[in-house]
Amino acid sequence: MLAIFKSISIFILAGLCEIGGGYLVWLTLREEKPWWVGVLGGIILIGYGVVATWQPANFGRVYAAYGGIFIVMAIIWGWKVDGVVPDRYDLIGGTIALIGMLIIMYAPRNS
Repeated sequence: MLAIFKSISIFILAGLCEIGGGYLVWLTLREEKPWWVGVLGGIILIGYGVVATWQPANFGRVYAAYGGIFIVMAIIWGWKVDGVVPDRYDLIGGTIALIGMLIIMYAPRNS
């Protein structure tokens, strides 16, 4: 159980790096924030690439499962940062993605 908690924590940290870094680039290009905000976003995005390597599973499985975490975190980010309240379809889709992530990453396997 501790291994799963650690793995989910790494997924969340990776999500924060990807969404936060991407958001800073977005602000620079779409909302005319200073160039250094975009550069900081790029550095944080590099951090996302590093953090993802801390997962114990193989690359394909980690990135497939990460998609579910990213979807849920993006919905939460949109709600809390941009003020876009998720509707029932966001919640249903996010739940399906999260269930898929849990199956991909933590289902018992023979190999």
